[in-house]
This record gives sequence, structure tokens and C-alpha cells, in this order.
Amino acid sequence: MTSCVCRRIRTPAVTCSVAVLGACAVWASAARASLINLDPCNSAPLSQPFAPWGDPSFYELLPDGDFADTDWTLNGGAQLVAGGQPLPAAGVAGTSSLSMPAGSSAQSPATCVDGAYPTIRFFIAGSGSVLVDIVDGSVTIPVGAATATGDWLPTPVMLSASLLWGALSNGTAQVAVLVNAITGDPQVDDVFIDPWNRG
Repeated sequence: MTSCVCRRIRTPAVTCSVAVLGACAVWASAARASLINLDPCNSAPLSQPFAPWGDPSFYELLPDGDFADTDWTLNGGAQLVAGGQPLPAAGVAGTSSLSMPAGSSAQSPATCVDGAYPTIRFFIAGSGSVLVDIVDGSVTIPVGAATATGDWLPTPVMLSASLLWGALSNGTAQVAVLVNAITGDPQVDDVFIDPWNRG
């Protein structure tokens, strides 16, 4: 726990007390900053899957994020189906994707994040909408939403709250991505996270 003892000094030495308080604040801030790790926490290969849509950022694929096979936890009718996002975003053109009827959910295997992993993005098609959460044990944080409008398109960029997760876990956390289908029957494919400081 960060602590600092600051002595109250009577006037005319008020400036001394203020200076000590300032030093305490700087020291405490530095202690908190040390918990924000900006180093990559794995060496997964990077690609630029969203470059055709004006996003030059480098991303890494979440575990089984291409749904060629899956260790994701599927509930409520979510299932792998034939046909996926046709561009080779994950290295090869997709042959399968995740069908998510309204009320279903899909949770990824855990992956490491820290302050270097600020955003999430994936492809969505069909019709309907999904909400996206980040999960660490019993704690869930909503991070975004996406709507399918027919053909395969990238979702908006979603903030992963990685700075918060890292700070709460002494620098690095093991979190999962949870996709919840709200309406329709959208399809999801190629789920990526952006380790910005490796691009």
C-alpha cells in the first residue's frame, strides 16, 4: 500500500508543507504507474487485418479467434458454421465462423493483456447486434457493441480496458472476451486484439 507521512507546519512555513504534499503525490503517482506494464505479454504473430478499411494498426489473433476450430465456450445456440470472412485476415481465407442467434454467447479462452493491448476488433456479418465484454474471473466490463448489416465488415474499434486490468493485476492480467448476441442472428469471425506498442 502506498503511504506517505506529511507533517503540518504552521505559517510562515506553509510552502514547505505544500512542497512535501506535492512530493507525496508525485511518489504515489509513480508507484501506481509502475503497475501499468506496456510490454507485450506474448509473442503471437502480428498482421494488419483491417488495413483495407483504413486501419493500419497491427493486431494479434485471439486464441482460436479465426473459428477454424474453437475452444471458446458456446452457450444459447452459438455454434460454428461453414463460411467465414473471405479475406485472409488471419493468414488464410476463413472457412468457418461463429453463428450467434439472439440470446447466445461465446467466451474466448483467456489471454494475457496489459497496458499494451488497448483495443479489440473483429468481423461481423448477417443481421443483428452483439455486445462485447472483457471478463476476469467474476468481474465483467462492457467494452463495446457491433451491428451486422449484411456482408462481412469490421466492427468499430473497441477499447479493451487493458490499462485497468493490468493495474488491478500488478501489471498483467489473464482475461477473456465475451460476445453476447442481442438481436438477430449475426456471424462473428477473426477476433483480434491490438498490442499497439509492437506495431
